[in-house]
Amino acid sequence: MTTTNHLKSEDEVNQLFTRVAPHYDKLNNVISLGTQKCWRKKLLAGLEFRPGIKALDICCGTGDLTIAMAKRLPQGRVTGVDFNTAMLKIAKRKAKTIPNLILINGDAMNLPLDDDSFDIVTIGFGLRNVPDADKALTEIYRVLKPGGQLGVLEMSQPTNPFIKLGWKMYFKTFPYLAKLAGGKVTDYQYLQQTSQQFVSAKQLAKMIENTGFKFVTYTPLNFGAAALHFGIKE
Repeated sequence: MTTTNHLKSEDEVNQLFTRVAPHYDKLNNVISLGTQKCWRKKLLAGLEFRPGIKALDICCGTGDLTIAMAKRLPQGRVTGVDFNTAMLKIAKRKAKTIPNLILINGDAMNLPLDDDSFDIVTIGFGLRNVPDADKALTEIYRVLKPGGQLGVLEMSQPTNPFIKLGWKMYFKTFPYLAKLAGGKVTDYQYLQQTSQQFVSAKQLAKMIENTGFKFVTYTPLNFGAAALHFGIKE
């Protein structure tokens, strides 16, 4: 078991996301210094989309990544899963004109989905908030079809000492910058801490391999502040 989030209980995290839901899209822009849209495009560019396939986005939040996938798959089917109903409510409002997208309430560590049922599974900015990332990865492996693709977008740890120092200084001011998006400073401090304390890109790649995925690769983003990971279920 890899306890990736030991700062709050599941109920506390759920309550936090209920509070930040109205401001979450703005908050993501602050966290990523305005580059999260580009990061999502790079994640989707690293996956192979074929007509008629089924894709799943876990910890879908307000639905930006889920919606982008659905637009890539007009002849396919995309499912978004999130455990927070306030975030899902916003996602449903944003996706109401997209016919090939369904959104459901569910836990990343216990997905209410069948084995071997998806061709692609993505998770963006979600693993660091899951109490047991290994369990979530095992669930992803379970619901992927053999040959299915995994794509992960997550915050990471810069390895260059100068970049690491700059990133650390940024995170000290982050809660107060993020407050401009609305909400409580203490909520943003939690999101800051989960970003800083999450595993490195290399460590996450090893976790993905240990789950059983093959051909695992990763690409640092913003000098290592975030990373993309890809893998295949054989």
